[in-house]
Amino acid sequence: MAIGYLHSTESFGAVDGPGLRFVFFLQGCPLRCRYCHNPDTWATVGGTPITVAEAVREVRKYKSYLGRGGVTLTGGEPLLQPDFCIELARALKSEGIHVAIDTCGYPFDPNDRECKEKFTELCTYVDLFLLDIKHIDPEAHKALTGKDNDRTLAFARFLSERGVPMWIRYVVCPTYTDSEDDARALRAFLDTLRGVEKIEVLPYHTMGAVKYEKMGIPYSLKGIEPPEKETVARIRAILQE
Repeated sequence: MAIGYLHSTESFGAVDGPGLRFVFFLQGCPLRCRYCHNPDTWATVGGTPITVAEAVREVRKYKSYLGRGGVTLTGGEPLLQPDFCIELARALKSEGIHVAIDTCGYPFDPNDRECKEKFTELCTYVDLFLLDIKHIDPEAHKALTGKDNDRTLAFARFLSERGVPMWIRYVVCPTYTDSEDDARALRAFLDTLRGVEKIEVLPYHTMGAVKYEKMGIPYSLKGIEPPEKETVARIRAILQE
């Protein structure tokens, strides 16, 4: 039985999928997004070990309150722990619980047969993927996250080919992701996909900056303020048109 490594949990999440959600924050992330507000989830070592059975028992305590909500696996990057995600999603589905996974898609390797087989199995148990697309331009994506975006876009196509429901998440950050041309390019890519049910446009915020200070990590967006409401509205209009 797979063991998961948790950073934390949230009993009544309201922003991680439809309805009220029990949220598992898994430890570890391959990206280093400049606007990340959870740098304490980056390390791939550590975390609190938990079995699938323990995770399911924890969810059962709140099942009557979740209603039309469900469980969301996020992080960090949950798909760094694919075996745990598969087993937990399968167990939750057997109990009639809606399962969502919030991911950047980077752990997906379209050239690895075993990886594709695992992710194909995962798709049979997951009701919704919340796919974070950080930037449509490869070089800009690398400047923002430290990694290329090829795997993220490949994962989007992988989900589309299988008709798996997804919500796209995009953060508007001044000087990095607030270009209308980039938004139009992202919209053009999304138009090639099927299964996109919703596009969430989220404004960058500085609430996580204090964590960097406590951890002794330089905050590279120091001095950059959250975007103006008008800027967010323009990007949202392009992506949601």
